[in-house]
Amino acid sequence: MEIILLQDVKNVGKKGEIKNVPDGFARNFLLAKKLAAVSTPDAAKHIITEQENKKKQLEAEKRETQKIAEALKGKRVVIKTRAKNGKLFGSVTAREIISALEKIGFDIPEKSISAGHIKELGEKKLEISLNFGIKTEIILRVESD
Repeated sequence: MEIILLQDVKNVGKKGEIKNVPDGFARNFLLAKKLAAVSTPDAAKHIITEQENKKKQLEAEKRETQKIAEALKGKRVVIKTRAKNGKLFGSVTAREIISALEKIGFDIPEKSISAGHIKELGEKKLEISLNFGIKTEIILRVESD
C-alpha cells in the first residue's frame, strides 16, 4: 500500500515522504496511529509541490546567508571597554560582539560566535559560523575607553 507519512517514523521514513509498505502494517499501525495517510494522486501531487517549495525556500535562505557572510567578511568591529595595563577589567563576550554587529546593521545569532571570553586589548580575527555551514571572519578591535 502506498502511504504518505504525516510524521517521522523510525525505520520507515520522514514526514512528507511517500512510501510503499505492506498493507497490514499500513492499516494496523500507521493509519491506526495517524502516522500516515493513504496516498492519492492529488495528495501525492500536493506533497511533491510542498517539497519543491521548501527546497526553493531553503536555497533562497542559503543565498541570503551567503550575502550576509560576504558583507561581514573583513568588517572591523570596535568595542570600547575599561582596561588597565592592557588587561580588561572584565571580558568581551559574544553578546557584546553581537551588540556591536547590530549597531552596524547585522543581525547574527549569538551561537554563531565561538570566541569565548576575550580578556586583552588589541585586534583579533573572529570566525563567525552562520547557517548552512557558511563561515566568515571579522576583525574585532578591543580598545580602552
